[in-house]
Amino acid sequence: MESVLTRREPVRSLGMYVHVPYCSSRCGYCDFNTYVPGEAGHGSRESWRQAAIDEVSLAARELSPDRRVDTVFFGGGTPTLLPTSDLGAVLDEIDQQLGLASNAEITVEANPETISGEKLQELLDCGINRLSLGMQSADQQVLNLLDRVHSPGTAVAAAQEALAAGVSLVSLDLIYGTPGEDLRSWRSTLAAALDAGVGHISAYGLKVEPGTALHRRVRRGEVPRVDQDYSAAAYDATDEILSAAGLNWYEISNWSLAGHECRHNLNYWRGGDWWGIGPGAHSHLAGSRWWNHRSPQRWAAALQEGKSPRAGEEQLTEDQLLTELVMLHIRLVQGLDPADLGQNRNHITAKAEQLRELGLLSVGEPLTLTLAGRRLADRVTVELLEHA
Repeated sequence: MESVLTRREPVRSLGMYVHVPYCSSRCGYCDFNTYVPGEAGHGSRESWRQAAIDEVSLAARELSPDRRVDTVFFGGGTPTLLPTSDLGAVLDEIDQQLGLASNAEITVEANPETISGEKLQELLDCGINRLSLGMQSADQQVLNLLDRVHSPGTAVAAAQEALAAGVSLVSLDLIYGTPGEDLRSWRSTLAAALDAGVGHISAYGLKVEPGTALHRRVRRGEVPRVDQDYSAAAYDATDEILSAAGLNWYEISNWSLAGHECRHNLNYWRGGDWWGIGPGAHSHLAGSRWWNHRSPQRWAAALQEGKSPRAGEEQLTEDQLLTELVMLHIRLVQGLDPADLGQNRNHITAKAEQLRELGLLSVGEPLTLTLAGRRLADRVTVELLEHA
């Protein structure tokens, strides 16, 4: 059967995501696959290194030899809790087994309190060239409510130290919409992040996810619900302030100087291929998607026994491929190219005209979100896909 989407020549580049699930403590809002000391399923940090290396070898056996790795992203969790030599060993294995591009972007996420001059030099020595720091806020009350352990100035100091040490790309992650925060507080957080001198800032609206400590506090009435009107105002302030400082939006939640965009995440949003290493990591290759066992113990045990650590997999249907194309591309400043929509083009462009009249899409093609549209991107996606 002919595809309902327009096929383009496959890109042979590849992203590698490496999940480090360990944290010293859990933040109240976090619903990621993370483990703190003594928690069931935690497994051994010492076993993580060999299991990750074994999974890289598994990937090399399954991938065609013409794939090169353009980006590596160590996420978590808190990768910098591990000895840097563990990250370096996995990176060396990726290079030896698959081959790193000469200009590969290699990112590590870090909590500010884990960064020191010595740690930065170790990261640089093993090939890390991009650092993503979890700052969240410059307001101590907000940090307290989010259960963050660092003080307001720690992230800015860590970012400045990283830039001075020679890390070429540094990003700060922020969260707006925390109950008790106001626009004065949020503008101060943005000012502090800009003072750090970084070329990339991510800003995410707080989501109170079921199963988290923060969700339980909201349900008990101890903490107010997120004020969506305030979050919208905070988003507008973010775009205004960061754009004025020369950091332009390239994805709904991300602003950067030219050349400082996160290439690894752009690969996700453009529907590219990536292999996920580690417990709970997801992978995507040519429309096939799978995910690993979430438990570090179970993940490592499978690899130790020479088995695949996959917990499940699926082949994306044409409807799913269309949904992901629209949902991901509409988030980007480049927008959604109707030429990629195949037989869905006329229907979706007709829906787009209705959204333009509401001020949610810009005039012309490709289909790009206005500022108001960025705040309502999920609605735009749903309406574009309605009856497609």
